[in-house]
Amino acid sequence: MKTFIKATWLACIALLTSVAGISSTVAAPASSASTHIERLSPALDAIIAPGTTIERVATGFKFTEGPLWREGRLWFSDLRDDKVLAVTPLGQVEVLIAHAGGLSPFPPDSYLGSNAMATDQDGSVLLIQQGGRKIVRLNARLRPTPFIERYQGKKLNSPNDLVFAPDGSLWFTDPPFGLKGMDQDPQKELTFNGVYRYADGKLEARIKDLTLPNGLAFSPDGKTLYVANYGPERFLNAYDVGAHGVVTNARVLIQYGPDEKRPGGPDGLKVDSAGNVWTTGPGGIRIVTPRGEVLGQLVLPEVAANLAFAEQGRIAYITASSSIYRLSLRTPGVMPLYPR
Repeated sequence: MKTFIKATWLACIALLTSVAGISSTVAAPASSASTHIERLSPALDAIIAPGTTIERVATGFKFTEGPLWREGRLWFSDLRDDKVLAVTPLGQVEVLIAHAGGLSPFPPDSYLGSNAMATDQDGSVLLIQQGGRKIVRLNARLRPTPFIERYQGKKLNSPNDLVFAPDGSLWFTDPPFGLKGMDQDPQKELTFNGVYRYADGKLEARIKDLTLPNGLAFSPDGKTLYVANYGPERFLNAYDVGAHGVVTNARVLIQYGPDEKRPGGPDGLKVDSAGNVWTTGPGGIRIVTPRGEVLGQLVLPEVAANLAFAEQGRIAYITASSSIYRLSLRTPGVMPLYPR
């Protein structure tokens, strides 16, 4: 099983490398043939207006991830280029942090840079350093200080995604993607790949039985937690969330079978104000009701890793390999708990 997990991830890396070779940073129109919206249910019209197009805002990156709307720009990580960048709605790009992943030297073109970000209550940014295997806090000058890096004295695997729940607790996933040997790596100290909750100075492992936990998000009322499992079985789970963040009633919301050959996998996800889950998966981003009905899919020419809502939730930005994409929404997405 563990060997298969590693092989699955290495195959994904090879695929992502093949689609991430664009070098220009000037935005270009997205092809309507390769970039479009599949409408699988009339109910999608209430979420995305008919005739809406997906725009490419900027391109030329190596592998975009971890988007965060902040102060009128989209912040994001380039996982393979070891940078945190920001892009304006007009496509103007600025490098915010040149060496963001926590490794020195940085292995060229490795997937060991920074990843997800979230604004904390005090306005600072929490940043995942996948290569550094920790979560750091960025000060006003964007200099990092360690925030969370161990669980019960053992070093984390390599945190991947994080989100603040409506109750103010911080949740994050911890797969072994930042370890060369994955689960077999001799530097792996934990015996599981967990989903964690941090609140009141206490870190607790809430889910321990997923093979590769990846993206996560909460329903608008905070009573349901969604977690993507990247492989070898690819699915999106839903959990009931009770008092003090106790999770129960694990169930599969959607699952991808072995016959699903389109590129991509269950990675980042977000939830809109109607409770629909926007989840990356094979072939793009699927929009799924809380009952598991797929309403539609955003089809892109590149592997979509994650997305973020912006401008009061009326815009969705997508990090997809070498590019950043955008589309307008009728049903607003849920903005982060501490927007800025």
